[in-house]
Amino acid sequence: MATFIITGNYTAQAIQGMIANPSDRAAAVKPLVEAVGGKMLSYFATTGENDFLMICEAADGEDIIPALMVAGASGTVSNMKTVRAYSSAEFTSAQKKAGGLAAQFKPAG
Repeated sequence: MATFIITGNYTAQAIQGMIANPSDRAAAVKPLVEAVGGKMLSYFATTGENDFLMICEAADGEDIIPALMVAGASGTVSNMKTVRAYSSAEFTSAQKKAGGLAAQFKPAG
């Protein structure tokens, strides 16, 4: 499973709804992630540039994107960004592969 970090902002419509009817947003989003075969590892309300941050697992980006499309189409979130995160072991493996490729690469000039 690939790990994804998803950030975004709530729209004014969403904030009005949360004030009128407070709800656990993690509980609301979790079934959407699970519906595409993913797993929500954590959900945080955040301060600063983004209003929320989620860490999810899915087979690949093609699997998580439909859930994000549904959330975005709701009109209650905006500015969503998704980045693929790599574990230390995955990054170490990439470094080793890069070492093997470096000897084969002929740079310009």
